Amino acid sequence: MFSAMNFRLQKNFRIINLPYDYFRLSIAMKKAATIFQLLFVFVFSFYSRSDNDLPAADKFNLDGYMGKWFEIAAFPGGVNKGCTCTTFDYKLSENRDYVMIINSCIKKGKQGAVLAKGFIDENAAGAKWKVQLFWPFTEDYCILALADDYSYAMAGHPDRKKLWILSRNPVMDSAVYKLLTEKAQSSGFDTTQLIRTIRDCNLK
Repeated sequence: MFSAMNFRLQKNFRIINLPYDYFRLSIAMKKAATIFQLLFVFVFSFYSRSDNDLPAADKFNLDGYMGKWFEIAAFPGGVNKGCTCTTFDYKLSENRDYVMIINSCIKKGKQGAVLAKGFIDENAAGAKWKVQLFWPFTEDYCILALADDYSYAMAGHPDRKKLWILSRNPVMDSAVYKLLTEKAQSSGFDTTQLIRTIRDCNLK
């Protein structure tokens, strides 16, 4: 009986020959998955990296920094590329565990805004943040200089590729602007890249 059953199994057994392209596709998919994983790790590490070499402003008061700031000048690029009349509005969350950021500007005659969150680094007395524009990535944001009366400020990224000069008023005194650019230059920023923000705020 065993031999008869064995015969029937052998008779019904069929070898399936998969095409060569199937194996090539499988290998290609594995390679693509590996590349994607490596790319994700690279992007995550790029947006999450930190550098303690950038000194933050002394005697920083988080509540005093909240409110509306006008961008006077900045390095080009990012979400504000091609913008005029750029402003930043900062507001502490109810639990004071992060800062709500509204980055507004006019682009191609239309008013727009980008929302972000700023997570405070308590070790830096609040003058260093991790800004999250897209979850789960964050970027370092360091407040480099600040007026005693919080009438002007300057912030940047530790890689020295991002810099903002801010004021509570749309216009900044030329002497103050010169003072801030000199401080930025001494901190390793290439201030020749600074572009004055156009304040033509007419909507189309």
